[in-house]
Amino acid sequence: MRDSLYEAMIKRGYSRRDFMKICAILTAMMGLEASFVPKVAQALEDKPRLPVIYLHLQECTCCAESFIRTAHPLLADMLFNMISLDYMETLQAAAGHQAEAAKAKTMQDYKDHYLVVVEGSIPLQDDGVYCTIGGRTARDILLEAARDSVAVIAFGSCATNACVQGAHPNPTGAVSVKEVVKDKPVIDVPGCPPIAEVIAGTIVHYLTFDRLPELTTLGRPKAFFNHRIHDNCNRRAYFDAGLFVEQFDDEGAKQGWCLYKVGCKGPTTYNACAITQWNNGVSYPIKSGHPCIGCSEPGFYDDMPMYSRMAHIPGTAMPFNPDKIGLAVTGATVAGAAAHGLATGVLMRKKPQQKRVEKGGDE
Repeated sequence: MRDSLYEAMIKRGYSRRDFMKICAILTAMMGLEASFVPKVAQALEDKPRLPVIYLHLQECTCCAESFIRTAHPLLADMLFNMISLDYMETLQAAAGHQAEAAKAKTMQDYKDHYLVVVEGSIPLQDDGVYCTIGGRTARDILLEAARDSVAVIAFGSCATNACVQGAHPNPTGAVSVKEVVKDKPVIDVPGCPPIAEVIAGTIVHYLTFDRLPELTTLGRPKAFFNHRIHDNCNRRAYFDAGLFVEQFDDEGAKQGWCLYKVGCKGPTTYNACAITQWNNGVSYPIKSGHPCIGCSEPGFYDDMPMYSRMAHIPGTAMPFNPDKIGLAVTGATVAGAAAHGLATGVLMRKKPQQKRVEKGGDE
């Protein structure tokens, strides 16, 4: 039997206080109230670490680059204390037959008790020859690993919507994990790359409640994909005020105004970028000055061209045309400035008269 997360942490010199801090962080990440911390702690005390098989299919490895930079928890804590990463080509020490034997052993020993994480799309054109590993197609490898798993996490936009490979004309016939795996729960964690902490939250939710987290209608964890980036954007106040960047080098860009007019897809993109952020909560693309490209949305590469703004913003509580409100706000600003100038002039003219009245006549 594998050690539980708590047992693994104690063996590595962590204190009970350290363990409870991690439980509190993971509880908050899952969108749960503080009252759930004891339940999370109990689950991580009693249950063994979850075996994980991580597959690299048709992709660029940017998702793995995101995964190894997780901040809550740190990668070392996740690998050595939370999960048992039994197979991952970019991190494992074994190679060739030894690596494949390790994967096969996990699938045999932990039948119906291991999790599969998939990075990359699955090419089906020409019998899948465009992505083969050890002479086997990506489709065959995925179906074999998923067959006896508890669930599959499609990690990254390549796995959830085929991303760039699936864009027109899609020469390899790339498809998402859901289009191949039909008999197991598939949790979509889109993004190019995705936010690494979502995997930790999903795994801990499963360990705590013995079920997968609540999903959106698109099959994504609700705790991370229930709100638009626009709703929590640090530039939202400028959007509401009608202050937009028109060009990347204009004064609005220097002042940090809204990036909608230079192609920001934040109003139609559901992700936790603006809340969780990246690099231990330091920043995210919009905060850094680049518009959101909508990479977590289906078909974004074909349907949401970069730097081209949308004609309208669906689903917003403020159904206005940004161009018109921009002009209105600008007009109001000019009118206000003119009124302020007129009032100032009137006061300046009144003051000398008041002085003369107070002194009883002209000086």
